[in-house]
Amino acid sequence: MTNALIVGAGSAGCVLAARLSADPARSVRVFEAGPVWPTAADLPAELLDPGHLPIGPASEVVWRYPGNLLRGKLIGGSGAINGSYFIRPPATDFAAWSAVAGPRWSFDSVLPVFCDLENDHDFGTAARHGSHGPIPISRTDDPAQFSADFAERCAAAGLTEIPDLNAGAAEVGFGRVPLAVSQGLRAGPAITHLYPALERPNLTVTADTMVTRLLLRGPRVIGVEWARGRERGRTYADRTVLCAGAIESAALLIRSGIGPEPLLRSLGVPVVQPAPVGRWCTDHPEIGVEFPDGKPDEPAVPLEYVLEIDDLELRPYTQKFTPGQRRIGVALMHPESSGELTLRSADPSVPAHVDQHYLRSELDRARLREGVALTADLLGRRIGPADDPWLHAHLGTSQHLSGTCRMGRPDDDRAVVDEHGTVHGIEALAVADLSIVPVPLRRGPQATTVMVAAHIADYMVM
Repeated sequence: MTNALIVGAGSAGCVLAARLSADPARSVRVFEAGPVWPTAADLPAELLDPGHLPIGPASEVVWRYPGNLLRGKLIGGSGAINGSYFIRPPATDFAAWSAVAGPRWSFDSVLPVFCDLENDHDFGTAARHGSHGPIPISRTDDPAQFSADFAERCAAAGLTEIPDLNAGAAEVGFGRVPLAVSQGLRAGPAITHLYPALERPNLTVTADTMVTRLLLRGPRVIGVEWARGRERGRTYADRTVLCAGAIESAALLIRSGIGPEPLLRSLGVPVVQPAPVGRWCTDHPEIGVEFPDGKPDEPAVPLEYVLEIDDLELRPYTQKFTPGQRRIGVALMHPESSGELTLRSADPSVPAHVDQHYLRSELDRARLREGVALTADLLGRRIGPADDPWLHAHLGTSQHLSGTCRMGRPDDDRAVVDEHGTVHGIEALAVADLSIVPVPLRRGPQATTVMVAAHIADYMVM
């Protein structure tokens, strides 16, 4: 029997597996629904290029969900296909997080974890940073012309340049994006954590295997059921940890009878443990402001600079998502609206459905209009009018879903897991990915995801 069974070799699963398997006395097994290459050297070149986002219609390494939601379906998960953006949330987010879940998630508590993870090539020797961790962090020295023009326009508008966006403060200004990149190559958690650990005899990673249901004996999880092509099987473990992401971790709990009781009954799933799985989640709505530009793309990561204005993040994308059009994304990083995840079927092949409830709040719409107006001022262009129909027509998502298995105390009626990621009311089961984050995050989630996995792993090995 395996000591620790991890569901998902995505960003969180890679970190968790590497940390747990560092103890040779602990056997660790990982099931990944997508492909796993034997070594990092075998990874396709496009997965190593941080300027390439392999998420198009022909991509075979993504999960696809209604509403144009995408997630990485391969070793490394979304961290293997994203833009390498690696910005920590500000301390204010952790103040809100710890108020919900306890002091273990205060900024002072998580800061050493962030520092331990990073090797910051620009600020590694500065306070609140690290220079010996596995994740290389750098900022571009030679930005693409569009990035440089955006930075110049911000400076000309009197906005402050922030040298270090990972300093911890929620400052107003523009700055270079910290990137998980090494020698021009994407440095996702598969490369920084899992591949270096794969030679350990106590660590096994199995590809193309979808976990379909948890196995329970009373209130205790004893293993999982899985599907691999036409093959079906069961694997037993002392402890199971879900690292399948905000969508798949929640879906697996619901299919296993852990979720909202009315939903479970409507699906014909026996109720094991009533829990508010999927009842609350949050993402970053994003308005795409586009304008004509006939200049060719330059090889670059998608984002080299961002502008932070309170709860807005303006993103000058180096790549053209629409031919002949440049885009600045106006993202609302602390929305008032929240969403809900549900299942339409207990069949694992039917994807979960997420209703984001974007733009439901008048305050959210007003803030996005302000962001569009600021973008128009920076560009010196007329944009809009940014009325409600215009916002809906230009609305997208940042693909940053979190909170479907929300963390909180036992008396919190919105909480699914406790401060250690353990599912309330269920033994030998934890969740350690973005699904447990209980508050909106004011930055993109990659840095938070690996921190969560490392922080929970540290608790598990105590």
